[in-house]
Amino acid sequence: MKTKEQIMGFISKQKTAFIASVDENGFPNMKAMLAPRKIQGDCFYFSTNTSSMRVSQFMNNPKASVYFYNRGRFKYEGIMLTGTMEVLQDDNIKREIWQIGDTMYYKQGVTDPDYCVLKFTAIKGRHYCDLKSESFDMADLK
Repeated sequence: MKTKEQIMGFISKQKTAFIASVDENGFPNMKAMLAPRKIQGDCFYFSTNTSSMRVSQFMNNPKASVYFYNRGRFKYEGIMLTGTMEVLQDDNIKREIWQIGDTMYYKQGVTDPDYCVLKFTAIKGRHYCDLKSESFDMADLK
């Protein structure tokens, strides 16, 4: 079993995250996003457009999944996390994860009404590596 430090270390090295929401018909919807801007405990913070389909899906159903992977030349490793996603409009967190260059997506800057933060709180996970899978609860990781 991987430790929490090993899992978070792996996640922090990935440049892409796949985020899944649930649509109005109960089907999973997935999209690739840039890596989380902030990781704190079991929480992962992403920037996104308030007007996006994903935001409306999370507001209707907070159940979510996030997947991180590394496809090496001879080794594939992946970690899937399941939990809940909150849509945050708080100015403090928006400022905290804002990065230079974000005005390319949010023309009005950090106060742009189309800029919000997704806060994913992981509850459970599944780790895959070397043809083996193992499930874990975030609360049980040491």
